Amino acid sequence: MTYQTLIVTHPTSDNGICNHQVATITLNRPEVRNAFNQDTIAEITRAFTELGAIPEIRAIVLAANGASFCAGADLNWMKSMADYTPEENRADAGQLAAMLHAIYHCPKPVIARVQGDCYAGGLGLVAACDIVVAAEAAHFCLSEVRIGLIPATISPYVIKAMGESAARRYFITAERFSAASAHRLGLVHEVVTPEALDETVSALLKAVLSASPSAVADAKRLVRDVAGQPLSVELIAATVEGIAQSRASEQGREGVRAFLEKRKPSWLQ
Repeated sequence: MTYQTLIVTHPTSDNGICNHQVATITLNRPEVRNAFNQDTIAEITRAFTELGAIPEIRAIVLAANGASFCAGADLNWMKSMADYTPEENRADAGQLAAMLHAIYHCPKPVIARVQGDCYAGGLGLVAACDIVVAAEAAHFCLSEVRIGLIPATISPYVIKAMGESAARRYFITAERFSAASAHRLGLVHEVVTPEALDETVSALLKAVLSASPSAVADAKRLVRDVAGQPLSVELIAATVEGIAQSRASEQGREGVRAFLEKRKPSWLQ
């Protein structure tokens, strides 16, 4: 895999925990605060699609180089949009939507390592991830209305992550808010010092890698399928079927046997 705007590493053995089972996708345009253009969007989509299909990979870390995590859309790219036709705007927005979909629906758990400020579309990137760890000095902003736009394409992910009430406020005001506020709203799961970022991500990866790979993928899909659904007969039936299939699966049977026999399951051997 070759990329112009990203650094994609697989395998990696930086700390003895994140071995060949972990891939890292690093935004690598620090000179423009990792703002994305059409090339970055296409490469992120391709990276998550390709890495998600590799059986040996069990988790993906989304990181960034430089002082900022992601400033949203690149200014030069935005200038080129000024003369877009409605059809071109729809096609362009569709590519952004495809990128977010690739992250959110990636079968591997995705951990965002947010070392710096995260604005606009960059916040959409984070919201599409499963777990978010942020440095305490990082700030977040949904800045679109300041330039006459709305955060439409990222809105399904952001609203799921931070809730309707908070999204209404920050969509409308474009206020900058802290990592601590993002944590309180549920957008960020852990807020740590910059020095503790890697240690915290590694601890989360260790937890993910200790679990059944198939169960982790199924659990990720379970949350996606159940969240926001009415507590209906159909939903209950679907969850009954889900646990039945899980118990009958190869890793389900192996995990229960290993637990009862007080030994490590096969995926840890």
